[in-house]
Amino acid sequence: MRREWMTFAWVVAILVIFLAGGSADEADKPFWPTWRGPNSSGVAPKSNPPIEWSETTNIRWKVKVPGRGSASPIVWENRVFILTAVPVAVEESDVSQVGLHPGRAYEFTVVAYNRFDGSIAWRRVAREEQPHEGVHQQNGSWASGSAVTDGEHLLAYFGSRGLYCYTLNGELVWETDFGDKRMRNEFGEGATPALAGDTVVVVWDHLGDSFIVALDKRTGAERWRVAREEIDTWATPLIVEHQGRSQVIVGAMKRIVSYDLETGDVIWHGEGLTMNPIPSPVAANGFVYLTSGYRGNVLKAIRLDEAVGDITGTSAIAWSLDRDTPYVSSPLLYEDTLYILKSNSGILSAFNAKTGAPYYQLERLPDVQNVFASPVGAGGRVYVTGRDGTTLVLQHGPVFEVLATNVLNEGFDASPAVAGDELYLRGVRHLYSIGDS
Repeated sequence: MRREWMTFAWVVAILVIFLAGGSADEADKPFWPTWRGPNSSGVAPKSNPPIEWSETTNIRWKVKVPGRGSASPIVWENRVFILTAVPVAVEESDVSQVGLHPGRAYEFTVVAYNRFDGSIAWRRVAREEQPHEGVHQQNGSWASGSAVTDGEHLLAYFGSRGLYCYTLNGELVWETDFGDKRMRNEFGEGATPALAGDTVVVVWDHLGDSFIVALDKRTGAERWRVAREEIDTWATPLIVEHQGRSQVIVGAMKRIVSYDLETGDVIWHGEGLTMNPIPSPVAANGFVYLTSGYRGNVLKAIRLDEAVGDITGTSAIAWSLDRDTPYVSSPLLYEDTLYILKSNSGILSAFNAKTGAPYYQLERLPDVQNVFASPVGAGGRVYVTGRDGTTLVLQHGPVFEVLATNVLNEGFDASPAVAGDELYLRGVRHLYSIGDS
């Protein structure tokens, strides 16, 4: 009985740290449980990854990834997990080179790597299927959403190919299918579920009947479902606890909405973002930040203490911005600083997160022209990875300062993960573990 109690207490402690936005070191376990980290803000609070690396320096390991995907890696203890779409009937040696192949069947696959040497711990094909529609030519993947874990369950979401719950040893616990999405101009799917406590939340916005749904993470049973009058969105819903109440915050074109995590009831709502909302919200210290940047520019900083009912035009909106906001990448919220990229370009701005006062604006990142990945923060530094393989390391803080320029022979769309003192980069062909060597 004592052993069972100790196991239960350890699991509860991990979950409390995860929900409270604690760090990996506080739990004595390296983890990056969702694609935006333990706080869903892009920060690894007590990690210290390298400042410099190359193809021959500070690479702990580099392994070829089967198939294609822009799903970011996630990490729990000694495992690194990725999602990928592997074209059927292609030689294994050629699989990592394969790009878009409309009309071909794919194996929608979960891969678990050993964090220490990059060897494959297990690999599971969730479903083999021919996609019902295409993807954006600059995406090139039917596996763009990332996995999420709480250290017990691993949620692998492939959109129209279903949601799958595994143990961390690769045993399938349950699966569910929401049907087929119909995306405008066949731009492809890429949202990631949110997980808090024993609840999984999925936003299903498309050209058909849109909805948000909450599931029991242990069984997959629906807890509630609410219809939404929205078209395509790609942002991951953000779950925050404020004044003892957990709320799910969702950005979209028509409305931004906060739902009660327990019931699905609307807590507050407001005027929407732009078309094609892709960046995921971030939150800290009683503020939530939502951005988008296609056919317009929007940044809203929302004060949760005052957010109730329709917040449009009220003091609940602490500050806002109508220019130079991100299209694909999500903001980085690092301590008191909110970092955003302009559109998909290598142009960075940093703001006081509470007041909106700029620390600096529209600083051009040398050698980084185009960015899909979201920046991450660790060790008092900011890491920005471009699509051409260059990662700039910047000094975190109010002054723009480049510390290092690191180049790899790879293209990167997936956002970095940080666990322990390692940085994990998932490229078009390879997965890198970067650490001091």
